[in-house]
Amino acid sequence: MAESILIEMTTPSGTAGEVALLQAVADPIRWAVLDILAIGEHCVCDLQKRVPIPANLLSYHLKVLRDAGLVVTSRRGRWVDYRLADDAVERMTAALPSGHAAVRP
Repeated sequence: MAESILIEMTTPSGTAGEVALLQAVADPIRWAVLDILAIGEHCVCDLQKRVPIPANLLSYHLKVLRDAGLVVTSRRGRWVDYRLADDAVERMTAALPSGHAAVRP
């Protein structure tokens, strides 16, 4: 009689959040937005000029990045400006499987 093997997969604490964060940056459009915001703060109109996608799609991607805590907003009258969260790079680095900063030349 063949033995049945049951493997229980456990998730280390914090892994779900790290995976969600990495999923947020895994999209090429969101990666492009993060790259632009790494230079500095931009309004949506500036982002739309540099990432030529429909406004509703850009808004969706910005919401995903906001929900992941990677970008923050500030209001300037009717304008909304986006910038990287102060800890965005640190959080992305910490979410890597090794938990260490990437080696840089």
